[in-house]
Amino acid sequence: MFFFPLFDDNPAKNFPITTWLVIFICSLIFIYQTSLDNNDLNFIFYNFGVVPAFITFPSNSENLTLIHPYLTLLSSTFLHAGWMHLIGNMLYLWIFGDNVEDSMGIMRFVIFYIICALSAGLLQVTFNPTSYIPMVGASGAIAGVLGSYLVLYPKANVKVFIWIIFFVRTINVPAWIVLGIWIMIQFISLPESLNSQSGGVAYFAHIGGFIAGAILTPFFKKPEKQIFASAHSHSWEHRSTEKSDFKNFITHNKSLSSVPLLKKRLKSSVPISKHKN
Repeated sequence: MFFFPLFDDNPAKNFPITTWLVIFICSLIFIYQTSLDNNDLNFIFYNFGVVPAFITFPSNSENLTLIHPYLTLLSSTFLHAGWMHLIGNMLYLWIFGDNVEDSMGIMRFVIFYIICALSAGLLQVTFNPTSYIPMVGASGAIAGVLGSYLVLYPKANVKVFIWIIFFVRTINVPAWIVLGIWIMIQFISLPESLNSQSGGVAYFAHIGGFIAGAILTPFFKKPEKQIFASAHSHSWEHRSTEKSDFKNFITHNKSLSSVPLLKKRLKSSVPISKHKN
């Protein structure tokens, strides 16, 4: 069985500058990481990743790190441990980040994202205060985005590609189920995080970011934005997967004319009014 979320049915009105910038910076930094050998990569992780023992006892990091340990609560969000780590995080930010940013505006969203990142890191440190294993990844901050989306648009549908042997379909799955399953998995996996002494997934960071995002959303959203907004399509509709589904995944379910990188080219070649989703 294989399933893959493609896009939501919830178009954003404004271009998600911050969301795209975070994706670009994280991808660029990871490409740089791939050029490093193991020693240099470990140096980066220990200097810019969150080392819980350094957060708990900052004096332990004196003359060992390039920046103050508290600053790593933010710098760590731009580092990733592998391709799947990066792709998984950026996929969820790509699908859900634009709507959350649109509901708050750029500046509020930036502050919101930073607070979620800090909350995620601090909860992980709270439950594992003496660990010297560095924590990296944008997962905690993006978990805050997911928590916010759940509060704002629980009824929105996510187009999910499902492949079970010969069964290949695209199905509308309510966001509350997609995100509810995700956060449930984080809680179920907590014992693994508590018992592990060799690293792994920082589940407490995911939970901390998610809860922070859900709590902060009513205070950061624009006054005119409602919570628990209605869906724009019917749940559980399904059909055979088409090429257009993957095109909409790339364009975020928007007309090609609304994608900045393609807009100028389309204006000079094909009438925009002829392109419909």
